[in-house]
Amino acid sequence: MAVALRGLTPLKRILWVLLWVASASGAVAAAAAPIRIGEINPLTGRLANHGIEIHEGILYAVEEANAAGGIGGRPLELVSRDDQSLAEVAVNQAEDLILREHVVDLVGGYVDAMVGPISQLAARYRTPYVASASLQRALTEGRPNPYFFRVSSLEGVTAPLSRFVLEVVQPGKVAILHAATPGATELSQELRERFDQAKLPLAMVEKFRPGTTDFSPFLLKVREAGVDVLIVNGFLADHLILVRQLRELRVPLKAYIGPWGVAYPSFTAELGAAADGLVGMCAWDPEITLAGTEAESQRLVEGFRRRFGKVPSTTSMHGYSSARALLAALQQVAASGRQPTGEALSQALRGLDLKLPMERLQFDAAGDPLTYQQVMVQIQNGRMLAVYPRERAAAEFKPMPPLD
Repeated sequence: MAVALRGLTPLKRILWVLLWVASASGAVAAAAAPIRIGEINPLTGRLANHGIEIHEGILYAVEEANAAGGIGGRPLELVSRDDQSLAEVAVNQAEDLILREHVVDLVGGYVDAMVGPISQLAARYRTPYVASASLQRALTEGRPNPYFFRVSSLEGVTAPLSRFVLEVVQPGKVAILHAATPGATELSQELRERFDQAKLPLAMVEKFRPGTTDFSPFLLKVREAGVDVLIVNGFLADHLILVRQLRELRVPLKAYIGPWGVAYPSFTAELGAAADGLVGMCAWDPEITLAGTEAESQRLVEGFRRRFGKVPSTTSMHGYSSARALLAALQQVAASGRQPTGEALSQALRGLDLKLPMERLQFDAAGDPLTYQQVMVQIQNGRMLAVYPRERAAAEFKPMPPLD
């Protein structure tokens, strides 16, 4: 500075110093400005229960990072939006977050009807998007989207579910009922193909509209056909109705399997003893965590309980894992001295290798996780116990008890 001031008049020296101070102050302010992360989830509407769980997982991860000092000395600001369980609202909210709120990335999302349109918008604006709950293969197949990533995959559901049915349950006849959503439909199609290859008789495969309140016509057909295993690719509210009507109509089954919506403490609490014997799936639970992450998982459970007054669910962990992926990418970009542009963050995400309680998170070239794998669980005496795969099982599968 002294060299720069030589030869200047006193007035010019004062002006030069003032400009230098202003410039330095601006640089410090820019360095300390919050990094804005955009989140979109169904916080109201028919998918609100799971959307709120994802939101809590994301929020916990962001607050955890801020408590540790933020990213590169900058705090994180989570800008949340409610898609109201509607695809058109999800798109509008995503565009608002990118164009008006100037977020550097997007996270969240439940069911592909909302996730898919957001992923397309993210590609258009070159904004990285890490989806918390997405399965539809079409979103990562065909035309590549370098800005789309997700922490779950259809293969991680289909493979263990089909093997469990074929190897452990060994049914006589199977029926599949699925919601008319992209992910549920695709899961049903893949299960049908796997069962056909194994020459397992499928009595029926039917779909229902979200919001259906009477499943008795379908259940009566299940009873008439002598089906002993019913797989329902629906959501928590659907299972609550189905299980109650199943008991009312006294439909005997060897196994009732709900990949989504059954493996939740709230589901067991709502149904009480009627939940006993039901089978679900989860990617994580306080008692079902990736080997080597037990201590981290326990700390997360304790911190989450203090923050929200409850134990995190498997859906909360999907939100947490997706946020952790973005935070790790932000940290990597900041450590390299680069700005958090869409290109820089996408590149960091593609090179990610995180060991989290739910999975070892690495993305393939299409943005899918490499090692995502769910576990089959059964409710036994009010407890949710892993029953498959065998190396992670805490109990043996038990056929459903007779209906009273």
